[in-house]
Amino acid sequence: MRIPKAINNLIEGFGKLPGIGPKSAQRLTFYLLHVPDGELEKLANSIQNLKKGTKICSICLMIDETDPCSICQDSKRDNSTICVVEEPLDVLALEKSGKYNGIYHVLHGRIDPLNNIGPDEIYMSQLFSRLSNGHSSEIKEIILATNPTMEGEATAMYIVKNIKYQMSNFKSPIRITRIGRGLPIGSDLEYADEITLQRAMEGRQNYE
Repeated sequence: MRIPKAINNLIEGFGKLPGIGPKSAQRLTFYLLHVPDGELEKLANSIQNLKKGTKICSICLMIDETDPCSICQDSKRDNSTICVVEEPLDVLALEKSGKYNGIYHVLHGRIDPLNNIGPDEIYMSQLFSRLSNGHSSEIKEIILATNPTMEGEATAMYIVKNIKYQMSNFKSPIRITRIGRGLPIGSDLEYADEITLQRAMEGRQNYE
């Protein structure tokens, strides 16, 4: 039997999403066939308005409804500490822990040579620009919260190397720390529980 083109197109679309295999893509597609038209239309509108209703913060690159984002606009945040993370989901995870009051820098990825992702493919240069501009005197610490994977470690090492190279251009020394305690090697921040993230943040160490 030939699968209708509309169904096949949606299966292919779902299959391109991370973590969705061919079987899951088929199940999702056929599930949506039984969803009431009103709910299906609501879902379609939500997808269509996803980018229209969001902005990338021009300061930290977080996803929000405003630019600057709500975190960068918060006068109660500690602007002397920048936590560098791979993805916006990592910010949500750390915010949920309630133990960090600094600001962020979201790379939107990590250095991954096997997939042809280098520093230029993520928001790396924007981080160094933040450190070297006129506000660099306010920054006292950079927390490297990239995931404890090979790619995450490579990303952290690249950041450290470049910060140390540019250190003479900064108005004051910047402490570089790396979260570690409580986070097993190979795990992702977005899947960690609040206690684990709290301990990881509290147990950060100088990154050499």
